[in-house]
Amino acid sequence: MALPSDTIAALATPPGTSALAVIRVSGPDTQRLAREIFGGAPLPRSARHGRYRDRAGTEVDEVLFTVFAGPHSYTGEDSLEISCHGNPFIAQRILEDLFARGCRPAEPGEYTQRAFLNGRMDLSQAEAVMDVIHARGERALAAAQRMLCGALGRHMQVLTDGLLGILARIEAYIDFPDEDLPPEDRGAVRGALESIQLGACRLLATQRYGDLLRDGIKTVIVGEPNVGKSSLLNRLVGSDRAIVSAEPGTTRDFIEERVIIGPHCFRLIDTAGLNAAPGTVEKLGIEKTRERLAEADLVLLVLDATRPTLPPEARLAERLLAGRAAVALNKIDALPGSPGLPPALPAGVPLVPLSAATGQGIENLTGTLVRLADALCPEGGDDGIFINARHAHALSEARTCLADALTKLGGSGPIELIASDLRGALDAFGEISGKIDNERMLDLLFAEFCIGK
Repeated sequence: MALPSDTIAALATPPGTSALAVIRVSGPDTQRLAREIFGGAPLPRSARHGRYRDRAGTEVDEVLFTVFAGPHSYTGEDSLEISCHGNPFIAQRILEDLFARGCRPAEPGEYTQRAFLNGRMDLSQAEAVMDVIHARGERALAAAQRMLCGALGRHMQVLTDGLLGILARIEAYIDFPDEDLPPEDRGAVRGALESIQLGACRLLATQRYGDLLRDGIKTVIVGEPNVGKSSLLNRLVGSDRAIVSAEPGTTRDFIEERVIIGPHCFRLIDTAGLNAAPGTVEKLGIEKTRERLAEADLVLLVLDATRPTLPPEARLAERLLAGRAAVALNKIDALPGSPGLPPALPAGVPLVPLSAATGQGIENLTGTLVRLADALCPEGGDDGIFINARHAHALSEARTCLADALTKLGGSGPIELIASDLRGALDAFGEISGKIDNERMLDLLFAEFCIGK
């Protein structure tokens, strides 16, 4: 893909009325535009006060402007940021004037795409820009910032360098069979390949947790009718999100709400009560509950402390035994004394007595949910790298190529075929950091960004 030669401009802050708006310009005409609009030679990386006048000499607004000289800018090009008052009319006037002076409107993600093309970041860092913008919790933000600092790129470089070393060794035997080379040691090659394969597998194991950080931890609230599931949802969310009634079976469909608890984003899903003898409509709601239960990351079972019995639901029992569930013993405010333990509760399942009505015990419940969420982090996530679906696809291809190479290495197949498999694994590794020339893939990826970024 050729490096861009035109100058682009766009609003870098969300549209709408606000205190300030920022307009970003990037490209070869940036320095000329800054001199033309504000006069003199602007100092790089120094915010200056100025009055923005259009080509007719009419003052549009009093602004602050900063010039960034390439390659030491976000895009790697000469860039200009103009901070004006956040009146949409003013921002639009400035943009229209910039377009009249030779700029063109930036495409979604074009600034970050230029940063990638100019070598300011690799592809995994470019994707992390969006993760930082959309992070929904402390853990998600910390992971995105590590990726933005190049953690995945450095990890992939280690794997790539190791694989290149093995490939160079193998190709030496292919290209120079008559040279005085050391005896071919397939055992040493196997050990090195297995180490690289293990590294790829450890990264693959982090995809699920990476998805949870980006999308939120799907936490399904289940229980019998009228045990207080909707009241508990409202208490955790902090607003009356679900209808609460003394009449059993009020919730006929599921209700989903995102909420930040501790360092995590949870997708709380209130479901229809698990009734042993449901009506026709209620039965449809229970089927929805079972669907949500099957895809849950965590399960929060709500029991009535005045009659703490487990619902007769086989899938629920499986979830409780899987170690990704907690039990909220609700309505303790209606008991004269301490709540008793519900019968048949599997050992090790956290049990939290609480009152959704008064808020008693809610802090203990949120602490329990945070601990369960922390336990979802895989062993491979110790270094804080959590891949996305695109990375996982490339790593899966690399893993297949490495497995094929190891199979051939264990037999007596031609060494040329092993080299071919290793080149396939290298190509797959290259897709993660973007060290490939795939223009269509890059265009699709950056089109998901917002305009101005």
